[in-house]
Amino acid sequence: MRTAQVSRDTLETQIKVAINLDGTGKQQLDSGVPFLDHMLDQIARHGLIDLEVFCRGDLHIDDHHTVEDIGIALGQCFAQAVGDKKGILRYGHAYVPLDEALSRVVVDFSGRPGLFFHVPFSRARIGQFDVDLVQEFFQGFVNHARVTLHIDNLKGSNAHHQAETVFKAFGRALRMALSQDPRAQASIPSTKGVL
Repeated sequence: MRTAQVSRDTLETQIKVAINLDGTGKQQLDSGVPFLDHMLDQIARHGLIDLEVFCRGDLHIDDHHTVEDIGIALGQCFAQAVGDKKGILRYGHAYVPLDEALSRVVVDFSGRPGLFFHVPFSRARIGQFDVDLVQEFFQGFVNHARVTLHIDNLKGSNAHHQAETVFKAFGRALRMALSQDPRAQASIPSTKGVL
């Protein structure tokens, strides 16, 4: 089983994250930020990743530290759970529509962190949630999971739909990239022999 648990305690946030990459999409989410919980649910369900997230953060200031630090802790969890990456497909991609919105996410478990984020949100807030924090979440994730991640919202006029298609496509892309390749179970998917 490819599982991991991470605790991250700072003066701004106290976080516990646990994942099972070979799960069924079960989740227990209590980030303190309801919209983020809704987006994390998309990752779990569409990635078939069992996910537990608990966070107590300085929400009296704003949601920034909570969202960013959960991205960091989740990235650390993925790096641990995927291990040496032997036998995985490595690359994953997905296009996901939701009504008028369409997003594409492409991921490479390359060992090299890089985020290329193009989501022209139609408004600055989804309820109380600042849409700038979507990029902060993914930046924290890629820096600590050490993946290359391209996120493009291709169409959309409803900011909630734009964000939801991004997170659903992210889950689907993860699911593909982390799948085991039955023809290459003992090999690392790189000519370098290491990722």
